[in-house]
Formats: sequence, C-alpha cells, structure tokens
Amino acid sequence: MKSILLKISVFVLLFVFAENPKPEVKQEFQGKAYYFSKSKMELGRWGARLSEAQKKQIAARMKNRLEKTYVLTFNKEESFFEEEDKLDAMSGATDSWGKNFAPGDQYKNVKTNTQIQTQEFYGKKFLVKDNLQPIEWVMGSETKQIGNYMCFKATASVPTNDLTWYNFSWDRLRNQEQAQTDSTGVAVEPEVKMTEIEAWYTVQIPVRHGPLEYWGLPGLILEVSADNTTMLCSKIVLNPEEKIEIVAPNKGKEITKTDYQQTITAKMKEFRDNRGRRRS
Repeated sequence: MKSILLKISVFVLLFVFAENPKPEVKQEFQGKAYYFSKSKMELGRWGARLSEAQKKQIAARMKNRLEKTYVLTFNKEESFFEEEDKLDAMSGATDSWGKNFAPGDQYKNVKTNTQIQTQEFYGKKFLVKDNLQPIEWVMGSETKQIGNYMCFKATASVPTNDLTWYNFSWDRLRNQEQAQTDSTGVAVEPEVKMTEIEAWYTVQIPVRHGPLEYWGLPGLILEVSADNTTMLCSKIVLNPEEKIEIVAPNKGKEITKTDYQQTITAKMKEFRDNRGRRRS
C-alpha cells in the first residue's frame, strides 16, 4: 500500500512541475545601429565664382563636416544617438567650430514622447527638453534590400526649422528681419520652408526608432534622405551579450527647442552687430 501511495505522489509531483515549468527570464530586446552620413556641399551664389579646383580644395577641407559617423543604441522604448568623434584629416583636430551647430547627444523615449538633447554653444552647455518631432509618414509599398534586411519606403514633409532647430542659418535670420507687408501695411508671415524626407525602415527590427529627429515608423529606420544629406546604416548588432544601459543626459541649462533656437539666433546677431561696429 505504501509503495502505491509513493508512486502516486511522485506522479502528482511530476505532473505539477510539467504543468508549471520554471519561468524563463525574458531578455530585453536591444541593439546598436551604426550610420554613415554624407552631405552635399552647397556654396550658393558665392560658389559660382569659384573654379573646379577651388571647389575641390574647399570640399577636402570640409570633409569632416560633410561626412560623419553615428551610433544609435536602442531598446523597445528608448534610444540614444551620438556622433563618433572624427579627427580632421588636414589639421588632426576635432571640428570645434562645427560642433556649435551640430546635433548633440540625443535621447528619445517613444513611450513618453520625450526628447532630451545636449547642445554646447560657445562653451555653454544646454539640456534641450521637448516632445518628439511630429512626423506624418506616408507609407509606401516600394521595397529594397539594405544589408540583410528588407526595407519599406516612407515619405514625409516637415518644416525645415523643426528638423534643424540646433543649427543656425544667416538666410533664416535675413528672412525674419525682412518681414514683408501687404497693401494694408499688415506684416506677412514668411513662407515656411519644408524639407522632403525619404526613409527606409525594416519591420524585421520592430522598434520605432531612427537617427536624429526621425522616428515613428513600425520598424528601425536604416536609411533616410532629407535636403542635401543621406544617412545609411552600415552595421547592426542585436541583443549583444553585454547588456546595454540607456541613460538620458542630465547636465546643462534646461531649455526647449524653440528657446534654444532663439538663444543662438540672438547671440549670432550680437556677433554680427559687434563686427559691424568694429569696421565702422
């Protein structure tokens, strides 16, 4: 009798463990995407007076501004985008002037609709906190292969100022200062310049992240073209053995994107006016 009870007890225990297996520790989905960025050199009306040899010389000097490499670290909800430091091929130094108007380290959280970005302008550090850039994507059916990933095309049109809020443009300043008026003397708002965006994303990596201001598609953005710049993903590492920790930056004067743009515009106007007074 005891033998039968022992067998029944063992059977029950085996059945319980079979029905309730030990829960597995689910690994958090994360990865790193490496991007190469290339911009076309625009010299405007001034460049029309230059010879081809002079244009090539300028392009060689500006190569470290026209060609850059970046890393996007991501998980399901968060991402951290940063530029890889690159030495100037001619001087052996980093591009300190260009950093004043280049995008800083950028943290995005698609769950909380939050963007936090570090910017440094002439030695002063800012912590720009704002919402993610709204982008109304138009999904296409066109596909192409990028590396090992099948990608789908999406397009959008976004105000240029919203995409390049960390940059400064003398043309933008002149347009603001030369406000037109209509026949009744009422000020006319300057025309809003738009940037056309073409992006390629892969649903094989189901996160809503991408480089710079770009995000919100149902897969990681591997290529994006906007204005005169194209960014292409050259390498992806998924779920590395060493866990990746994504930390939002927290140092610098807190400010919004709009206030930051107003700050650098006011400072550049001050530089211009001081230079004009020295010449007179």
